[in-house]
Amino acid sequence: MADDLLRKYAGRASTLATELDTETEADSDDLGSFGWLRSSRDRCLMLQFFKKDGSVVAVPYTWLERVEFHPKEGITLSAQGKKIRIRGRHLNAEVRPHVALFDGICRGRVPWILEAERAASVRAGEEATVVEEIEA
Repeated sequence: MADDLLRKYAGRASTLATELDTETEADSDDLGSFGWLRSSRDRCLMLQFFKKDGSVVAVPYTWLERVEFHPKEGITLSAQGKKIRIRGRHLNAEVRPHVALFDGICRGRVPWILEAERAASVRAGEEATVVEEIEA
């Protein structure tokens, strides 16, 4: 999975493969803008945010106090008094049955979120979930 991500976003996050936890990596699906744990019983310890400038922010799920979704504003996470904003398209839409980014965050099933380059955002299908900006 990490190799696929590296090829997909070459030049952006050259350390992506080493940043992702190999145990989670083997047990998660790459859904383009985010990862999804396969087992309904598994939960992530941390949520990693991969930004298009190559920086990475990781927040423990236990720090999340509130998660909000507003169709026009995106997803806002409150963690230890700080706000993390995720903006994009179809952030609460199912990418496959019972799998959506917002719902996955609420259930601790999303190990990582990837901010899309402009070109990747344009190439994505009209109905695809695309993370255009992560403000952390």
